[in-house]
Amino acid sequence: MVGIVILVVVVLAVLWAIGIYNNLVRLRNNRENAFANIDVQLKQRHDLIPQLVETVRGYATHEKEVFEKVTAARAAAMGANTIDDKIEAENALTSALQGLKVSVEAYPELKANQNFLQLQTELSDIENKLAAVRRFFNSATKEFNNAVQTFPSNIFANMFGFKRESMIEVPEEQRADYDRAPEVKF
Repeated sequence: MVGIVILVVVVLAVLWAIGIYNNLVRLRNNRENAFANIDVQLKQRHDLIPQLVETVRGYATHEKEVFEKVTAARAAAMGANTIDDKIEAENALTSALQGLKVSVEAYPELKANQNFLQLQTELSDIENKLAAVRRFFNSATKEFNNAVQTFPSNIFANMFGFKRESMIEVPEEQRADYDRAPEVKF
């Protein structure tokens, strides 16, 4: 009788450990799927940028440095392999695109160009979709990190090599832009 009780306890403990492990795997896969959704939006963004740059270049021929930064940042973003590298490269690309937006302000005739307006609308749409999938990614990452760091799943996480993962955060140099109220000009 005691042997059966011990066997049942051992079987329950093994099933409990399997459940925790499977949950960690499920959460990690959910995070990776969330980043795959970001990759889809990033691909669209990367495809759109050369069109936008060429349209602006036709008007702003002396803004060579801005174009080079955008082009280099796009190339780095497309060449990034790991999730962390992609996060860093995309932050740099976002910063470079903000520089492009600032230089566009100097060309009123460009802002009225239909091709530019269409590209700007598409880029804005992609940026909005990126913001949504980034929020989902951060949510999935938070859920995974909670499982990796809380007891008792942290024991199994350490045993099986699950580690805390990074989230997508706003770079320090862009935080000031978010803290400042937008200017409205007529």
